[in-house]
Amino acid sequence: MNIFSLLRSGSRPQRIWGTLPLTIFVCLTFTQPVLSQEKDKMLRTLTVTGRGVETIPTSLSQVSLGVEVQGKNAREVQEDAARRSSSVVALLKSRNVEKLQTTGITLNPTYNYNNNVQRIVGYAATNTVSFRIVTEKVGELLDDLVKVGATRITRISFVAREEAIAKAQELALKEAAQDAQNQAAAVLKALGFESKEIVNIQINNPRIPPAPIVRSGVALASEGASTPVIGGEQEVEASVTLQISY
Repeated sequence: MNIFSLLRSGSRPQRIWGTLPLTIFVCLTFTQPVLSQEKDKMLRTLTVTGRGVETIPTSLSQVSLGVEVQGKNAREVQEDAARRSSSVVALLKSRNVEKLQTTGITLNPTYNYNNNVQRIVGYAATNTVSFRIVTEKVGELLDDLVKVGATRITRISFVAREEAIAKAQELALKEAAQDAQNQAAAVLKALGFESKEIVNIQINNPRIPPAPIVRSGVALASEGASTPVIGGEQEVEASVTLQISY
């Protein structure tokens, strides 16, 4: 018997379970108190950048010098430059200099211009090396290098030892962090707020200003008695940025 027959007969239809799908919608609201607190914390923050500076003495001299030879014949010029350079390198090795390396080898024609006509009149060869040595020994070493064939100083600059720079960087970072905290405390106190916690820290790379150059491109042969070379000081800078909630 189907449902239509039951209706016509006046009988009360029986309930038929499982023939019609039943769908239940459940709406749940989730709160995120943790995210809300983090958002409020970021909205109430103060950002400050502190700076630290450490001054250290320079104990080393970074020297770049070489041999310059001019002549009519290219082969002879190159051979003379190579011979003098070998003597320079041998002397430097005997003095146990640090970071000795060749920085340049050139051989170029020299020209004469007459009535807008270019003509090769000779050749110039230059061999250069660089090295480090204790500053107090530079003057004496330069004199000895002139005697074995060096003719030009390309560059001399003062530097501190790597371990001294590393220590200075550490101290500069500590100073920068303390400076940032002091700035934040002063500002918050002036505005009537209290510092809660540091929510973000950014360490900026410590900066080492270039070492001072004492001379560049000087012809050694033109100098008479040796001149004492005295090192200076070098600064190491660091900065730290703090984001502080209040």
